Amino acid sequence: MISQRLLDILLDSFGKILIPGLTMTIPLTAISFAFALVIAVATALVQFAHVRVLRQLARFYVWVIRGTPLLVQLFVVFYGLPSLGITLDPFPAAVIVFSINEGAYAAETIRAALESVPVGQLEAGACVSMSYGQTIGRIVLPQALRTAFPPLSNSLIAMLKDTSLAANITVTEMFMATQRIVARTYEPLALYLEVGLIYLLFSTVLTKLQRVGEKKLNFYGYQGGNDHA
Repeated sequence: MISQRLLDILLDSFGKILIPGLTMTIPLTAISFAFALVIAVATALVQFAHVRVLRQLARFYVWVIRGTPLLVQLFVVFYGLPSLGITLDPFPAAVIVFSINEGAYAAETIRAALESVPVGQLEAGACVSMSYGQTIGRIVLPQALRTAFPPLSNSLIAMLKDTSLAANITVTEMFMATQRIVARTYEPLALYLEVGLIYLLFSTVLTKLQRVGEKKLNFYGYQGGNDHA
């Protein structure tokens, strides 16, 4: 049985955890993922174009970021850079790290999607006098992003949960808010379960949106196929 005291704590803390989730966790996820997509598309296109020097730099970036822990990257940027005279506030530091980290993973997703587009699409663009850039931007990239949508959506959901690591660099997102309540009430089990349920709620909403997006993309892809036929 849940005691009245514990029930009161849970009811009182729900809003105190949810509000930082809406005002800090969600914006951190959205902003970071938007920047990550820009980085990922640029990195994937560089690799897809086989520009030797740039491709090596892109592969080095992906290798380093994917091969080191996200938490270490957060500590390097927030706690390490001040020794070089570069001091960042917690939120911008978190955005930079999450963007760079997710950009490396998403770049591989988009690169694989680009390579899945038939080579004939490039040849078709050349046949109608499109430049390489126009062919990539108007024909290849839209098809690749449609293919990459499901794994990128999964990455977004994973990033939402990973933002809890930002508490380690004093970002006041909902996990840090929970930690502060735990320190005051000494009810870790119930409160950590509560924040877990809120993360689950956010993830469920994103999963529903992912399914809607996939259905729309499949519908437009089907319609495009009919139009082409």
